[in-house]
Amino acid sequence: MLIGLLTAIAASICYGTGSVLQAVGSRKSARREAAAAGRLTERGGPSLSSTAKAATTWEFVVGTILDFIGFGLGALAARLLPLFLSQTVISANLVVTAVLSVRLLGIRLTRAEWTSIGVVCSALVLLASAAGPEGSGHTPVATHWWLLAISVLLMAGGTVLVRLLGARAAILAGLLSGLGFGALGVGVRILDGVDPFDLGTLLTDPALYAILVAGIGGMYLHTVALQIGSVNGATAALVVGETVLPGMIGVWWLGDASRPGFAWLAVLGFVLAVVGAVAVAWFGAPEGHGAEGGAGAAPEDEPTPVPQAGSPALR
Repeated sequence: MLIGLLTAIAASICYGTGSVLQAVGSRKSARREAAAAGRLTERGGPSLSSTAKAATTWEFVVGTILDFIGFGLGALAARLLPLFLSQTVISANLVVTAVLSVRLLGIRLTRAEWTSIGVVCSALVLLASAAGPEGSGHTPVATHWWLLAISVLLMAGGTVLVRLLGARAAILAGLLSGLGFGALGVGVRILDGVDPFDLGTLLTDPALYAILVAGIGGMYLHTVALQIGSVNGATAALVVGETVLPGMIGVWWLGDASRPGFAWLAVLGFVLAVVGAVAVAWFGAPEGHGAEGGAGAAPEDEPTPVPQAGSPALR
């Protein structure tokens, strides 16, 4: 349990740090693209070109490297902890993002934000105290095929819908990316051929391809959400998508459980953690708030946005 918790916390730190860098790179690229050629879609959403260029900025590259490290750590945590605990700890990268924004971007957090951060930290303590052993993760192969089909439907259909909605799709993109990262967590848990390691079994397991589809699709949709207006609501939706559904699946189908007699504490901690994480995103300072005079303040002609989005696996 302790190793799993430390692994999840390390993943959260990697994702939170990566979020600060990715948000800066994504928004910088989108602004430059719009100013230079007006290449947003006719509905106001980012073009594929601007999204691709975001991935070439040094901030986004370094953030993505941290994401890959976080992905590996998060995948290990999903195998060592109940999903309701591992996914919730990883979603606490919002707290890491907020705190780093104070240091690197000169952001001043409001009392509501600090209170929300305190709620998240307290909730994680409750969850860690109440969590029992993780389930086995052994499921029929049909479940693996269902996970792959749902992942393809969510990511492909969601990408089309987000592009149709354009600038109005920030919250939807956040929710879909969260569901993608949640599907990734479920896929990691049920993946065959890992323990004991069997390359043939691993490569023929549909869950492996569900992980790839959900991870890549979630990363793309997360990048889109970062480029569209305020990402506070999008991030709140992302947190809900990546924690609530996987946590329920872990309990109902994968055998995750709390310690005997501590179910109420686990439920309380889970609810408080989700509510607190949503509040951290929702009460996040608007762009440019508190940046004046800060160590990381950007030049006036290109203000650095306040990143509010967390970065679960492969964001």
